[in-house]
Amino acid sequence: MNENAAVDSGRIDIEHLSIHLGAGRQPFEALHDVSISVEPGEFVCLLGPSGCGKSTLLGALAGHLKPSHGEIRVDGKPVHGPHPERGLVFQHHTLFPWKNALDNVAFGLKMKGVASKERREQAREMLRLVALEGFEDRYPSQLSGGMQQRVEIARVLINHPRVLLMDEPFGALDAQTRLNMQELLLEVWSRIRTTVLFITHDIDESLFLADRILIMSPRPGRIIEEIKLDFPRPRVEDILTSQRFVELKQHCLQLLRHDSHSVPLERLNPLGDDVTIDLQLAD
Repeated sequence: MNENAAVDSGRIDIEHLSIHLGAGRQPFEALHDVSISVEPGEFVCLLGPSGCGKSTLLGALAGHLKPSHGEIRVDGKPVHGPHPERGLVFQHHTLFPWKNALDNVAFGLKMKGVASKERREQAREMLRLVALEGFEDRYPSQLSGGMQQRVEIARVLINHPRVLLMDEPFGALDAQTRLNMQELLLEVWSRIRTTVLFITHDIDESLFLADRILIMSPRPGRIIEEIKLDFPRPRVEDILTSQRFVELKQHCLQLLRHDSHSVPLERLNPLGDDVTIDLQLAD
């Protein structure tokens, strides 16, 4: 992969975005007048309580949901539908269980008509990038949860996306594996520098990963605060206990606790464009 390929592309502009969901007698506003700009190569986290519309915003940026009002552009071009230049990674992997890791990663190139030898070479490179060299022949059921997510990330990155959209990709992992995956993601991102928009409701995760944090209100989702982070890179585990980290965490907690008992919002279905209702109350 050309490590500088994404540096000059991947700008995101979201202007006055509102999205209404539901039909019939009970439509509701999921997002209200959201405006965001993300610079090429920037790592931005969207932080908010369950049900605030984070996944709805990501789904609209991915092209799976149509805005009710406003506009979404990537590199100045309006988003009208899904595109490989906007790679999407969910909390639960969407790997083909009947394909091994190498073939899962190479699948996108196969759909583009890339010759078998070339796509397999590129897939091996991607697996090396996510520290899975030697696991090319393993099937998803033979991999740990963290390894499955690495394959998922490699499968997205092989398309050289301008923007990497991540919807709580480590939320199902245990604490130590989650930290390991965060460190791996930052290492990969430091090499390819694609733009990352990362959804999370975990404050520590957002503080550890991001250049900027955009904090969202409960439904209808709005951006209520922006936090620019000056922790040096590469990030190391020691910052998790630093005074500045703790201060910012307390500040985020105060923001998120304000009016946090709203009814949770829909989450995008990783297997399709439909939206399903999550009935659990927000934390």
